[in-house]
Amino acid sequence: MVKPADAAPDVAHASNFPEWKRLVSESFVPLEATPVQPGPAAFSGRLTGRRLRELAIVQVDAMPHCVERTPELINGADGGFYKLSLQLSGTGILVQDGREAVLEPGDLAIYDTGAPYTLTFHEQFTTLVLMFPKQLLGLAPEDMAEMTAVRLGRGHRLGRAVVPFLTQIGRMLPELDGPIGHRLAMNTVDLLSTLLADEAHALPDADAGGQERLLRRVQHFIDGQLANPDLSPGYIAAAHFISVRSLHKLFEDSGTTAAAWIRARRLDGARRDLADPLQADVPVGAIGARWGLPDPAHFSRVFRAAYGQSPSAYRAGR
Repeated sequence: MVKPADAAPDVAHASNFPEWKRLVSESFVPLEATPVQPGPAAFSGRLTGRRLRELAIVQVDAMPHCVERTPELINGADGGFYKLSLQLSGTGILVQDGREAVLEPGDLAIYDTGAPYTLTFHEQFTTLVLMFPKQLLGLAPEDMAEMTAVRLGRGHRLGRAVVPFLTQIGRMLPELDGPIGHRLAMNTVDLLSTLLADEAHALPDADAGGQERLLRRVQHFIDGQLANPDLSPGYIAAAHFISVRSLHKLFEDSGTTAAAWIRARRLDGARRDLADPLQADVPVGAIGARWGLPDPAHFSRVFRAAYGQSPSAYRAGR
């Protein structure tokens, strides 16, 4: 449904429910759609959207109906995304992970395309949806599972920060070009990641899950220190009041090492910058140095090992 961002936003209309059912299922991930009013009632709906590289943003204007992400529709190819919905008019009811969130204008909520959910609208409505790959948040699925289908209104600090930003992006949708649109959408995801990490860290530790939560806190700390040349196991351990040996054990229990985690996060940051059109004039070596990989030969070698091509070739192929 969503065309490349260097074109005008794609606007798709439906004048009957079968047509709408096809449109919503093709817009992001496969969905079941059902009317909430019995009988052959008239129906109309519109999707206005853009594809911004790995992200998509779509405004949905439609009459009452329900969409459902069923277990049968979920597969590994399209379950790797989160959706962030901002209710602009009307009321929506989101159900996922045993929670129900009633969304009124100005409310937003997050949901996972890799798990079943339903969204029901009993009146005409408008909502803005941002869909993005899960790895962009850098948060563990266990933490995110506690924050899906939670109403985040203007009274919530996350809502106060994200709602105005996302609202402005929605208003700019008809005029966003590729690089600027991508940057704004990524800024929204980065802001969301920071605030959700803070929410996750504020959750009480369970005795059985204390080590897992500590690992996630360490990983988030590392994400904020990737450009720091002093980043090392000793530095990380001291910041969390644990021994270096305990730090290594923490990562070993998760099936990786501290060094591997740091390298992977640095490479992912560099990959994102290389794909950013607004940074096309930044030398490849400068991007590597920005992410804690100052040796160009080493940067090229580990990048090729991770992504199958050199940083320069990756950038040229975007």
